Amino acid sequence: MTRRRIAVARIWHEANSFNPVKTTLEDFQRREWTRGPAALEAGRGTATEIGGLVSFLDSHPDWEVTVSRCTSAPPLGPVTAEAIDTITGEILADLAGQAWDGVYLSLHGAMVAEDDLSPDYSFLAKVRAVMGPEPLLAVSFDLHACLDPALTRSVDILSAYHTYPHVDMDATALRALTMMEQAFTTGVRPRTVVQPLDFAPLSHGMRTASGPMAELEQIGAEVRAAEGLMDVSLFGGFTYADTPHTRAIVTVTHAPEVDPGPAVARLCAAYGARRDAFAITLPDAPTAVAAALDRLGQGGKGPIALVDAADNPLSGGIGDTTALFRALVAAGTDLPVLFCFFYDPDLVARAHELGQGAAISCALGGRIAPDFGAPVPFEGVVERLTDGRFRNRGPMEYGREIDLGRTAVLRSGQMQVVISETCQSANDPAWCDLHGIDLDKVAIFGIKAKNHFRAGFEPLLAQIVEVDCPGLAPVDMSLLPYRHVPRAFYDRGAEAPA
Repeated sequence: MTRRRIAVARIWHEANSFNPVKTTLEDFQRREWTRGPAALEAGRGTATEIGGLVSFLDSHPDWEVTVSRCTSAPPLGPVTAEAIDTITGEILADLAGQAWDGVYLSLHGAMVAEDDLSPDYSFLAKVRAVMGPEPLLAVSFDLHACLDPALTRSVDILSAYHTYPHVDMDATALRALTMMEQAFTTGVRPRTVVQPLDFAPLSHGMRTASGPMAELEQIGAEVRAAEGLMDVSLFGGFTYADTPHTRAIVTVTHAPEVDPGPAVARLCAAYGARRDAFAITLPDAPTAVAAALDRLGQGGKGPIALVDAADNPLSGGIGDTTALFRALVAAGTDLPVLFCFFYDPDLVARAHELGQGAAISCALGGRIAPDFGAPVPFEGVVERLTDGRFRNRGPMEYGREIDLGRTAVLRSGQMQVVISETCQSANDPAWCDLHGIDLDKVAIFGIKAKNHFRAGFEPLLAQIVEVDCPGLAPVDMSLLPYRHVPRAFYDRGAEAPA
């Protein structure tokens, strides 16, 4: 039995370039901050990359693994230079001066820093320089990564999530590690191809249960099998990261004797042919609320989820816009309404000081970016207080511990509103357990989210309606002041870049 000496590290972050709230070292430390055996213990049994790593190691006792820093942060604005330097410096120091057979990195791939539009790839180049030319470097990515093709100079093996919502994080890690194992066994070093396309699809249309991305994933699987490729991964890019690499991308990992050209050409043609299928038109908030109430008034079942994707925290939203909430208030319905959520640490602190059952008079939203909607007055009571901690029980990141910071449930008549100390949406039914919410008793569920919440909530909802609201992650990309993404990538009427 040949022992393999492997290093592992993780930096997972996607940045919304238009979010004014910088991502700090504290944001990483709060969400995920582990290393060594503690990282493996925290990941065991979870549907995460580290969970996949643990499963792999359980069946490969001949692999000696050193786990460096593993961390992630919510998708806020660009990452501070201090955070990047601290995290990458720690990992590079752990890698330096050691004889590794291989290194596995879990990256998101759409990180943006204050002083670097592609910090993931700057980091990969540094990792390769530190580890030397011989060890294998395997990387897993989110399918929303904005890949710099230069990464092929550093990376031997890559694979991305093949599902959205991302319920295959652990499987993605297993794919990358299995390819590494195959390379060790055969002695054949894999190669990677990264082929960009000249458009940037909206992630609203990237769900893999149906639609264009589902079709592309099926074609990718067929091409991989037919052409004898090790991996085919299709990337949509992260639309709200303003970088030169924000676009659709096809990648292949293959053995050197296999010509990837025909497969890449077929995949690019299939992707390009579906460009228009990613476009989407949504109702505005008053229209969506009126339609939901009409459906319910005619005997339709609830809950109906009205989804404000433009302020989705996992798209870099700020948890602060008010268009959907204002429309719900203006409708004046007597039906039970649940709204998730507003990010307001000061108001949460005030609610906790007042105590459960206390009357509260406040304004909700509009404190960070009132251009996306003025604050909405609210009179009610503090119905419930929580510490914001629970463990996911749905399929996405199953088993992972969540820390929202403290939260509070406010009530006014039949409307409940959740406020939180951190900017994180409800993406798992355990969020309802934490807040004492029975969805069977809710008629309308207004939520700042997009696709990930569907993994746990879709079976519990009668209907899901996405709503066009003002925010930092809009359907209409022309509303954003891009500097690095050509308008022709998202506006078919614009001139192509020279």
